[in-house]
Amino acid sequence: MNNETDGFDNEHDEYDDMLAELGRTEEEDERIAIHEAGHAVAARLLGKPLGGATINPDPNGKYGGLVWGPRHSVAFGSDDDADTVPDLCDNLRELMPQNGEARGDAADMYLHVLDRCIELAAASVAERMLLPGEPVPSVSDVEQAVSLASLICKSADAVERFLAFCEQQAHDLLRPHAPIIMALSIVLKIRRTLTGAEIDDVIAGTHARLQLAAEQARRREWRKGELAAQRFRATFSR
Repeated sequence: MNNETDGFDNEHDEYDDMLAELGRTEEEDERIAIHEAGHAVAARLLGKPLGGATINPDPNGKYGGLVWGPRHSVAFGSDDDADTVPDLCDNLRELMPQNGEARGDAADMYLHVLDRCIELAAASVAERMLLPGEPVPSVSDVEQAVSLASLICKSADAVERFLAFCEQQAHDLLRPHAPIIMALSIVLKIRRTLTGAEIDDVIAGTHARLQLAAEQARRREWRKGELAAQRFRATFSR
C-alpha cells in the first residue's frame, strides 16, 4: 500500500513540477485540455480528419494548446502561423460572389466557413458544458471566426448573429458527447500530445464503453421487468 501511495505522490509531484515549468495552475491545464478536446471532438463529428492535438504551449508563446489537420501544423490553419488566417480571408473576400452573382461555385467556401466556425466555437462550448464559470476567451479562435464569418456576412451585425448560430450548433453537436470530451481531455492531460489516430482511438474506445454500459443498464431494467412480472403472476396464481 505504501508503495502504491508513494507512486501516486511521485506522479503528482512530477505533474506539479511540469505545471510550474509551464506557468500554469492545475485548473488552467484542465481548462486547456477541455478546450482542445472540444475542438477535436467537434471536428470529428463534422467528419473532418485530424493530424493531432496538444495541450503543451508553444515555446514562443503563440498558443497554449493546438488542434491541427492532417496536412497542417497549427489549429485550423496552414503550416504558417494561425495569425495568417485573417490575412488569407482578406485576400479571399474580393473573390466571393457579389450581389446578383451566382453562388454555386462558392458553395464549398460557404460550407467550409460554417463548419470551421462551429469547430472554433466548440472549444468555449465544451468549457461551458464541463467547467464552472464562463470560458476563458481565446483571442485566436475569436479572430479566426470573425474573419471567416466576414467572408459570407455583409455586416458586423450579421457576423455576430452568424457566430451565435454557430455556437448554438456547436452546443447541439457536442451536448450528447460530453463524456467523450471529458475522456479525451483526461488523456490529453496525461499524454500531453496525441496524433489524429490516437484521438480516434480514445473517441472510439469511450463510445464503445458508453454503449456497453447503456446495454448493460438496459438488460438490468429488462431483468427487473421480468422479475416483477414473475412476482405478479405468482401472486395471482395462488
